[in-house]
This record gives sequence, C-alpha cells and structure tokens, in this order.
Amino acid sequence: MGREWPALDVTDAGDADLLLAAVDECGPTALEERDTGVRLFFATPEARDAAVAAAKAARYTAQAVEVPDEDWGRRSQQDLQPITVGRITIVPGPEFLTNRQSSIVNRQFLVIPPSMAFGTGHHATTRMCLAGLQTFDLSNARVLDVGTGSGVLAIASVALGAEAAIGIDHDPDAVAAARENLALNRHVRGIDRVTFSCEDLRALDCRDHSVVVANLTGTLLAQAALSLTGLARPGGRVVLSGILSDERDAVLGAFGPGVKRVWQAEEVEWVGLVLMKNNL
Repeated sequence: MGREWPALDVTDAGDADLLLAAVDECGPTALEERDTGVRLFFATPEARDAAVAAAKAARYTAQAVEVPDEDWGRRSQQDLQPITVGRITIVPGPEFLTNRQSSIVNRQFLVIPPSMAFGTGHHATTRMCLAGLQTFDLSNARVLDVGTGSGVLAIASVALGAEAAIGIDHDPDAVAAARENLALNRHVRGIDRVTFSCEDLRALDCRDHSVVVANLTGTLLAQAALSLTGLARPGGRVVLSGILSDERDAVLGAFGPGVKRVWQAEEVEWVGLVLMKNNL
C-alpha cells in the first residue's frame, strides 16, 4: 500500500491566499484547487490537525482527510500550467519542453512536477523568491536554500548563473523530492553543482554564502534571523518570503541593523524581501 498524506479539505475557501494565511503557522506543503474547494497538504498529521483548528477558528468549513500519494500527483499534474517569473519558466512535466523553447533567448525552463514538497511556482511566496533572485547578478554566487522543499529555488539559482547551490530541509521527503527534481533538470547548465541534504539550519558551520534564500513563515524567519544572516558573507544577499504583510516590520526588526533592505515586493497579503548584509 502506498503512502497516504495528511490533508485538509475546505469547501468555502474563497481566496486561496487568505486561507493559506489562516493556516500559515501549520506549515502547509502544497495546495490543490478542486471543483469542490481547496485541498491543503501537510507533512504530518499533527500539523494537519492544527490547521483544521486554525481554519475553523477563521470560520472556514474544514475537514481532515488522508490522500494516497499517487492519486494526488495524478490529478494535480492535470491541472498545473507553466508559470513564468522573469527569466524562469516552471513547467509541471518534461512533456512541456519543446525544441522551440530552447531557442528563446535568456529563458530557463525548469521541470518541477507536483509533489508534497512545497514550491511549484504557483504560490505567491515562491514567485517572489524567484523574482528576488533576479534583482542582482548571481554570477559566481554560492547559494544556500533553507527549507528547500521541491528544490526549485536552488535549481533556479544555478539556472540564473550561480556557481553552486545547496538546498537543505529538515523533512527527508522534501529532500527526496528535490533530488528527483534535480534528475529531471539535467538540461539546465550547471545542474551538477546543485546538492540537497537533510540538515538543521542551526547545525551549519559554513558562513560564506553569497546568497541565502528562505521561503518559510514570518514566525520562523524572525526566529532564525540571526542564523540566516550569519550564514551570508559580508555584502551577501538574504532573499526572504513567506511573510504576511502585517509581519513584515517584525521580521525586519528581527534581522536588525546588520542588514539593509534593497528590494521588496507584495502580492495579495504576502511580502518578499531582499536584504544586503553590511560589510562591517
């Protein structure tokens, strides 16, 4: 019997981004829009159950369900369409790649199929991280992607010119999905310089990354602010998203005076930031 994934069905979801904001602290890993509403997926039953309570507190009609892995993947593949952010286009399967696409100048096509690992480009926070990574020159950069999920941001980094990218996640299923996606993107120049591992942010000792990118939650970013900044070299960038609009000031305050905000974007109620670490 295949694995079953803890999920949450909401029949009166309305704006999906507002629903995501209501359950943000529970760490949803994927979203599927359905004819009857929205289905959210979670890494653990405990996270899903907490999301049920949060959704109901926000006056949504929510029900816990268990979804077979192959069923979710099959149906989601039918619905996802390519997403373009600047020079990056994300497609849900290799069948979307054509010879015509290879002739488009300065466009990089990444294959990221639907999975439980967050990051197909269909959520505002992933799109803002992809946009943030394109606000500065990644040539020769060494990138650390914290909470890598599907691995899309690490893969996109080398596609955009980074020298190397490391993606870490505490969830072994996410790391497994990221490695599978790595194998689907052998057409990307420099893809052999992307690695993924299951690690705790606090255990990392390399503090010389040109870029640190983290698409987490506002609470987690505030808690990890000093660790994230510490992993970047002086003058390096820290690319952030997963921040609700009303969390922005608290997150920026947690990073303190050691960084300068050099870019900001907003989509619906989400905020993306690029910070530059001081040279001192």
